[in-house]
Amino acid sequence: MKFTLAFILSLFLLSSCIQTGLFEKNVTLKDHAWNATYKPTVSFEITDTSSAYNVFFVLRHTDAFHYNNLWVKIRSKGPGDSTANAQQFDLPLASDNKWTGTGMDDIFEHRILLTKRPVRFPRAGQYEFSIEHIMRENPLAEVLNVGIRLEKTGQP
Repeated sequence: MKFTLAFILSLFLLSSCIQTGLFEKNVTLKDHAWNATYKPTVSFEITDTSSAYNVFFVLRHTDAFHYNNLWVKIRSKGPGDSTANAQQFDLPLASDNKWTGTGMDDIFEHRILLTKRPVRFPRAGQYEFSIEHIMRENPLAEVLNVGIRLEKTGQP
């Protein structure tokens, strides 16, 4: 019994020391509405430039969100860059009148892969991602959080 308990405890402590390679930052939107002039920015400190990462857009909204998709412009800026790279995305949120994200009661979360292939960050340092909605409705109602998620792929 003591051996089993000690073994489980050591596995727990060992697993807490392993770096997962997962980074996620989300911004909560005031009054559950996203004004087009508000462009939340999240940043990540990248130290491992040899690994590849999948980049995801993260969205939480209520069931009362009016659209099956979301148009966003995401700007990314690396350490030492004077300008940001911008890309527009049309992100699907529903299929056959059913939300594609995970849900609990009337809240739904989407993690949508933004890149077709994993990306490498060429320099170590601070990377910033700015998120802007480019929908016609302003403010965009029933949006709770937006963010970016980076996951290490394990590819060298």
